[in-house]
Order: sequence, then structure tokens, then C-alpha cells
Amino acid sequence: MENHSKGVLAQKSYDFAIKIVFLSQKLNTKKEYVLSKQILRSGTSVGAMVREAKFAQSNADYIHKFSIALKEANETDYWLNLLYDTEYISGETFKETAGLCNEIISMLIATVNTLKNK
Repeated sequence: MENHSKGVLAQKSYDFAIKIVFLSQKLNTKKEYVLSKQILRSGTSVGAMVREAKFAQSNADYIHKFSIALKEANETDYWLNLLYDTEYISGETFKETAGLCNEIISMLIATVNTLKNK
């Protein structure tokens, strides 16, 4: 994968978005369009907000962008759990995707807390 923005969080969130796009496509083949659309929206928003933070207009805006990314990651975790519990995705897919999602959530929490304590 090409590094689309500097930083581990930016790269992980971009890679996560790619996984979510493929997952959404897979759900569409099962004719599950509503959940597919929900997870596609929230899962790709994480990286978009991290990327958008690069050009924040102020420190408060910078924190706000990362906070929104955190909310979107948390929502995506919800959809992943729902898809797994309703057997739309396998245990292997869930473990891999939710693991990356939770890693990103941890990174976002640390980032937001560090920024707020500056």
C-alpha cells in the first residue's frame, strides 16, 4: 500500500477504510444494503477525518476532527459486532477487522487525550 499521508494513524485508518470498502462490497452480494451502507459510511469516515485534521484551522479544530474520527470508529465497531452476531460476517473477518478498528480506537483515544492535555 502506498503511504497516502504521513503517520501511522493516517496509514492504518486508510488501510482500514480499504477493508471496509471490500466488506461493504461483500455485504452487497448478500443483498444486505442497509448495514453495508452504514458501515461503509462510518468506516471510511475515520480515515477521512484523520486526513482532514491535517489542515485544521486551529488547535480546537484539530482536536475536534480527531474526536469525530473516534466517534466514527466507535460506531464502526458497533456495526462490526452487529454483523458478526447476526452472522453476516465470519469470525475470521470479524477478528481481523474489529482488531484493526480497536487498534485505531486506542490510537485515537491516546491522540485526543494528548492533544487535550497540551
